[in-house]
Amino acid sequence: MTTHSSNSYSIDPQAAHKFYINGQWVSPVIPASLSVVNPANEAVVAQVALGSAEDVDRAVAAARAAFAGWSTSSVASRARVLGKIYELILERKEALAQALSLEMGAAISFSRTMQVPLAAEHVRVARDLLSSYRFQTVEDGTAIEREPIGVCGLITPWNWPLYQITAKVAPAIAAGCTVVLKPSELSPLSALLFAQLVHDAGLPPGVFNLVNGNGSEVGAAMAAHPDIDMISITGSNRAGALVAQAAAPTVKRVTQELGGKSPNLLLPDADFGKAVPLGVMSAFRNVGQSCSAPTRMIVPKSRLAEVESLAAATANAIIVGDPTSEDTVLGPIANAAQFNRVQAMIEVGLAEGAKLVCGGPGRVQGFEKGFYTRPTVFSEVDSAMRIAQEEIFGPVLCIIPYETLDEAIAIANDTVYGLGAHVQAQDLDLARAVASRIRAGQVHLNYPAWNPMAPFGGYKRSGNGREYGVFGFEEYLETKAIIGLGALSEPPSRT
Repeated sequence: MTTHSSNSYSIDPQAAHKFYINGQWVSPVIPASLSVVNPANEAVVAQVALGSAEDVDRAVAAARAAFAGWSTSSVASRARVLGKIYELILERKEALAQALSLEMGAAISFSRTMQVPLAAEHVRVARDLLSSYRFQTVEDGTAIEREPIGVCGLITPWNWPLYQITAKVAPAIAAGCTVVLKPSELSPLSALLFAQLVHDAGLPPGVFNLVNGNGSEVGAAMAAHPDIDMISITGSNRAGALVAQAAAPTVKRVTQELGGKSPNLLLPDADFGKAVPLGVMSAFRNVGQSCSAPTRMIVPKSRLAEVESLAAATANAIIVGDPTSEDTVLGPIANAAQFNRVQAMIEVGLAEGAKLVCGGPGRVQGFEKGFYTRPTVFSEVDSAMRIAQEEIFGPVLCIIPYETLDEAIAIANDTVYGLGAHVQAQDLDLARAVASRIRAGQVHLNYPAWNPMAPFGGYKRSGNGREYGVFGFEEYLETKAIIGLGALSEPPSRT
């Protein structure tokens, strides 16, 4: 890696062909590479190394060797290095934003204001938690100790590349764990910058290791590895299930943040003039490539025409285009496979008889290259339709009408997912009552600000475990009871 200034900090082409293991950039055991494609113009912008099971073995051995020292390091020393990582993310925010825009097509304004700052917040939260978290308590004469679980394998997705890396790496190393990271092979550039950033922050060798590769090779090797104590994966339901199956023989902990089909329930007293446009933009944030995106807008049947008009006006005003332009709101879909999936599901919606309010199949006018998709709104959607049940992962919104509140809640719960949900109402007591009946890990009332301390994770097939804040931090801890302390009221302190 090379550093010239915070804005020109870039990836050394040679380093892109290497992995970060035991504090060094090393070549893969078996030479192999993959092209990184810019989704804005379909041009190859980099070649990165693809790892193998042998590379995973090296990374795990380094993490295992580093665990004894890091797990017993002082809380203060871990907080210091997390603080340095946080500072370096902010210092190098422009280079990180540019890498994210290049590798997965995020509009540069979105990369600068959301992708990078929110990623930094996960590091800040992990650092700050260390000043107040009690690793040792006493209950009825028994000492309860919370200890790092061990070596953690972390598998992250392509849609929020840096954000999901920090959401896993920061609490893991704060807890005293050592890690092996496999970022998505479709968006590896920001991960390489992050690895160099961690190195520059002074994290001891072996605490953080990175191996690029695909799920069938590197991901599977990590999940099955006997010296990895925990796997945390954010990805598709298929990938999550395969990881859990591979991990089962070694009985390691598996946390999964998987798919979603989040409802946005507008109660009759909601301010529709505000709630509908904000709902459209929430669903289309990150080009709809968010697992918790509220892509099912559930509205009173008597207000359907009004909702359609508001939604169409909002969607049609969105500027879709070159992600490097400051005016662009939505860039392209992040990769060819996902572009094809979104196009196919729009066609499914038409075939199922949903009413096309705006958008539709095909590329955005004026773009012959790049994976640009038209913001699409369907109405008169039935909950049984595929577009209402399956995760599309693109800028596609389904408007579903209801007649009674009980029907609306039943529709909200009528999927195999349960990751996020939204409720819009002026009567907050009613909104809270409705929220308590929705089977989802997070329910947002009236579009609140993002809270990095709020636990994030799903019911049903949306996953197991939680991320963010204290709950996410505790996923990386084991619980030990030391019994027989007699009159001891406080355990020995850990500095």
